[in-house]
Amino acid sequence: MALTRDEVLHVATLARLSLLPAEIELFTRQLNDILAYVEKLQELDTEGVQPLAHVILVFNVFRQDAVTACLDRDTALSNAPAKEDGAFLVPRII
Repeated sequence: MALTRDEVLHVATLARLSLLPAEIELFTRQLNDILAYVEKLQELDTEGVQPLAHVILVFNVFRQDAVTACLDRDTALSNAPAKEDGAFLVPRII
């Protein structure tokens, strides 16, 4: 399935691209090369091959969601530049 010059111009119009005549010819050749390669890939026997999203296994690594002791108030406030009544004291922002 080869793309024509008019089809490339139509796609360029849909993408709101203005192409020079040399670019039209270049993109027509390049897109036809890509389509030829995809047609060649269609010849492969992929029966029994599972579809992949990634070539290698990808999985999330999560830590255990375990309840642990938290900091006590005095330790949490020990490095605070300003504190008042057991809380961080910050500048007022309006």
